[in-house]
Amino acid sequence: MIEIRNIRKAYGSLQVLDNVNVNIARGEVVTIVGPSGAGKTTLLQIMGTLDRPDEGCVLYDGEDVMRFKERELARFRNRNIGFVFQFHQLLPEFTLLENVSIPALIGGAKRKETEERAKELLDYLGLSGRLGHKPAELSGGECQRATVARALINRPAVVLADEPSGSLDTQNKQELHKLFFKLRDDMKQTFVIVTHDETLAGDADRVLRMCDGRIVGDEIKL
Repeated sequence: MIEIRNIRKAYGSLQVLDNVNVNIARGEVVTIVGPSGAGKTTLLQIMGTLDRPDEGCVLYDGEDVMRFKERELARFRNRNIGFVFQFHQLLPEFTLLENVSIPALIGGAKRKETEERAKELLDYLGLSGRLGHKPAELSGGECQRATVARALINRPAVVLADEPSGSLDTQNKQELHKLFFKLRDDMKQTFVIVTHDETLAGDADRVLRMCDGRIVGDEIKL
């Protein structure tokens, strides 16, 4: 589904990614691990079209999306890629229902249909009693589950997560990890997750290990 071909990225004299090649299959949960500075987040940002490589291709279903102009790329990203970050980045002035709905409304979806979809997702994630609450009224675990709902609102091809459980306590971390695999099983959702959490990495379908801007291991779990 996603093909990363011969990606190179440098910031000045610092080579952050050096000839990286990765294939991600539909319905996989793939984790990316490695020391700080290995290039994990940069690879995720390029995969998510938030940044462009200096060289190489990013293909979704065979189409090189790096050829798109910025407006077309933004539209593709909105429709096809969901994001979950370490800190939830929910907008404090909006309710949970509004926050989850925003990506679909930006994409031009109708409000009534969007809100119904958001309510279904929030109910699935155990947040149906929090629709009118604002982020400050929610726990960290609830905010992060709401972020997952927001990432899923447009039925994306892939959800990209960067240290999604890094700010959570042990219980909420475990619940979030279980949620990823439940979504994979129930919705065939594809996830690519940058993490330092070896427990999450060990449970994934595949573990990509990075060091010094290169993929140095690709372990498939049986």
